[in-house]
Amino acid sequence: MAFEGLADRLQHVMNKIRGKGKVTEADVKEMMREVRLALLEADVNFKVVKDFVKKVSERAVGQEVMKSLTPGQQVIKVVKEELTELMGGENSKIAVASRPPTVVMMVGLQGAGKTTTTGKLANLLRKKHNRKPLLVAADIYRPAAIKQLETLGKQLNIPVFSLGDQVSPVEIAKQAIAKAKEEHYDYVLIDTAGRLHIDEALMDELKQIKEVTKPDEIFLVVDAMTGQDAVNVAQSFNEQLGLTGVILTKLDGDTRGGAALSIKAVTNTPIKFVGMGEKLDALEPFHPERMASRILGMGDVLTLIEKAQAAVDEEKAKELEQKMRTASFTLDDFLEQLGQVRKLGPLDELLKMLPGANKVKGLNNLQIDEKQISRVEAIIRSMTKEEKMNPDIINSSRKKRIAKGSGTTVQDVNRLLKQFDEMKKMMKMMTTMPKGKKKGFRFPFM
Repeated sequence: MAFEGLADRLQHVMNKIRGKGKVTEADVKEMMREVRLALLEADVNFKVVKDFVKKVSERAVGQEVMKSLTPGQQVIKVVKEELTELMGGENSKIAVASRPPTVVMMVGLQGAGKTTTTGKLANLLRKKHNRKPLLVAADIYRPAAIKQLETLGKQLNIPVFSLGDQVSPVEIAKQAIAKAKEEHYDYVLIDTAGRLHIDEALMDELKQIKEVTKPDEIFLVVDAMTGQDAVNVAQSFNEQLGLTGVILTKLDGDTRGGAALSIKAVTNTPIKFVGMGEKLDALEPFHPERMASRILGMGDVLTLIEKAQAAVDEEKAKELEQKMRTASFTLDDFLEQLGQVRKLGPLDELLKMLPGANKVKGLNNLQIDEKQISRVEAIIRSMTKEEKMNPDIINSSRKKRIAKGSGTTVQDVNRLLKQFDEMKKMMKMMTTMPKGKKKGFRFPFM
């Protein structure tokens, strides 16, 4: 996950000052020395680091901190607020044109994931905002770029406008907007050509597309793994085109996070979305405050809740609650629950969003074995309908058959049945327990 090294360093620094009843200027000076080093190691632009350290230092030795009852906590509050401000202050929403369609130009260098991100953004607009997007294949130079966008469109069931690779990108964009107006599309997402580096021919073409389409948004797609190079690319594109937003890809990878912390300050262009994985739903709106909370080890409960709301079917959740209350929860229900949990994303990443997760020893190195979940699913799918409804009938010969059918062992089957039995007992206890007693409840096998 991005920011991991920076988060560890900053959390270590914050923990040293957190409980202090009195904070001196010398304490602040020492803390800011470590913060400066941590940010520079994370590949944050040195001018940005200098300004950040100055702002935090001035506020940390000011009246609001020194006269506070909990100065250590106040310093951390100041760091969080300034970190949030550094990344843009608040979530910057995508534009909506007063008269549809809203035109979005997607620009960037080759290899940043622009075409895939264009598909992801269309998917997000349709699913989360209930919009009708049209994808436009205007990259006629890269081999298979048009085919790639058409494949994405097919996978997502989103239409793609294409005139092949013999028509100019400017004409393609012009005709796409005419079609979008005619067929009442809400958004037009133009996938433009990229190059291996910025050159005059690329910029001239992009300027012509901008002139013809008059886009409401011009999004630059940059690879977060490239660090300061991403900031330099953003600066160049911004000077030539006037960007309205940046989309950072691969923020789930092993990146130091310097680009995310520098882009807004250097280019004054907000980060609007971040790519958090390869799946076509792995694009998220960028929330500076939530990211600052995660970096400082304060968790990110709001994103966790949003993920759950998007993945969990409300009607099924109510139905499930009723089954738990009446002790009629079956292995089929358990299988369905596993599927919904998987939709939320990697479990180790979800755990890190919980407040205080940074204090759990070894959590950073924790890797939840997704294969174990697959084994559990295979075991349940190898059972008959009757066995799923009533696991008590599963005798030794049935266990052997289930193990063979799922490619597991009898011990694996026994373990699952035991855990399921314990879970049902605990659910029964939970639904009959007085409200105050439920606090601190833990499943014994978690």
